[in-house]
Amino acid sequence: MTFFALPLLLGNLFQQLYNTADSLIVGNYLGSNALAAVSSAGTIIFFLVSFFIGLAMGAGVVIGNYIGAKDREHTQIAVHTTVALGLLIGIALTVAGILLTPVLLRLVGTPEEVLPESLTYFRVYYAGSIGFVSYNHLTGILRAAGDSKHPLYYLIFSSVTNVILDIVFIRFFGMGVGGAALATILSQFMSAVLCFIHLSRIDADYHVDPRRIRIHIPTMKRIIRIGVPTGVQNSVIGLANVVVQAHINFFGNMAMAGSGAYSKIEGFAFLPITSFNMATTTFIAQNIGAKQPDRARQGSRFGILCPVIIAELVGVVIFLLAPQLIALFDATPEVVAFGMARARVCTLFYFLLAYAHAMAAVLRGAGRSFVPMVIMLAFWCVVRVSLLEIAALTLERNIVYVNMVYPITWGLSCVAFTIYYLRFDFSKAKIA
Repeated sequence: MTFFALPLLLGNLFQQLYNTADSLIVGNYLGSNALAAVSSAGTIIFFLVSFFIGLAMGAGVVIGNYIGAKDREHTQIAVHTTVALGLLIGIALTVAGILLTPVLLRLVGTPEEVLPESLTYFRVYYAGSIGFVSYNHLTGILRAAGDSKHPLYYLIFSSVTNVILDIVFIRFFGMGVGGAALATILSQFMSAVLCFIHLSRIDADYHVDPRRIRIHIPTMKRIIRIGVPTGVQNSVIGLANVVVQAHINFFGNMAMAGSGAYSKIEGFAFLPITSFNMATTTFIAQNIGAKQPDRARQGSRFGILCPVIIAELVGVVIFLLAPQLIALFDATPEVVAFGMARARVCTLFYFLLAYAHAMAAVLRGAGRSFVPMVIMLAFWCVVRVSLLEIAALTLERNIVYVNMVYPITWGLSCVAFTIYYLRFDFSKAKIA
């Protein structure tokens, strides 16, 4: 699991780097308003995209089950259904993103001085949705097969390309935040193309033949059964974070820029969690398919412990270096102050964030994706939003209260996950 997770960690690191490159270059070349526009975009982009990422995770579980069971025929069917779904979803997301962008930006109270640039960034970004979604589905196939190295190679290449295009489009062509979004989508599309070429050439059960790409209804139902709860879970979290973003927007563009800069830093802390979660889900799915429940349980313990320890260590480092790290994006004192306010509240509780996501990854790999959906819906959405509204109505307006909802809801969800996990029987988990 560790050797499988390490390339994932490096790949996620490069992906986070090229996401962060937008904010770094925008903040330094275009100023605080542009940084606020790009930062506010991240929350809403996650809300719209995360559902479809959940479907890709569901496809990975189904493919992993069949690979573990050494069922070549169903592996092929699942692989080609996954590719077809990625193409259809990419088209749908392009349309939805472009149409819904103005509505969502106004719903979260985006300040008028930031609104035009936010709108430009969104629409350019969503125009390239098919590349992003297809890449996630294609790499999901490789990870389900236990290959975490090739996605890393392609991602490194596209990450470097994104940084170069960011500088060229913004500094030399003067394209503003639209240039940053264009650089991102071109890089994501390049990753998808490279991944597709590899899958079409490889001699393995998960080989992709362009002539066989189509939807197989029974397999799609299996993918939906696993993927939709995960997608709903992700979208609900994204929706709750959109509400949080609206409360942050109340404090103005400096708060938006500061919180956005912190979020980019937090993304790096989240990398070990994401990497081990992917490895854990694949490991559990393959061992359930191979009918080895004891090995699945043993792997789950390791997959929970490692990200918890690593995430907390990273949290301590960010806690200590928060002022310097946030200043890399924007050295304006107000921006740094708002970013530090978020860091001081959240970073020392990263172990709770890691534990909750690791538990969700274990249950997803075992085919129980409905459970983490319910738990995170309850605590990361209903409780989180309720706490925000209660604080806004009964307490003095203070961004500290907005920041505090994160560790509180992480902790509550951890309690619920632990209760369920202690009663869960891996021997009763079935192939998806």
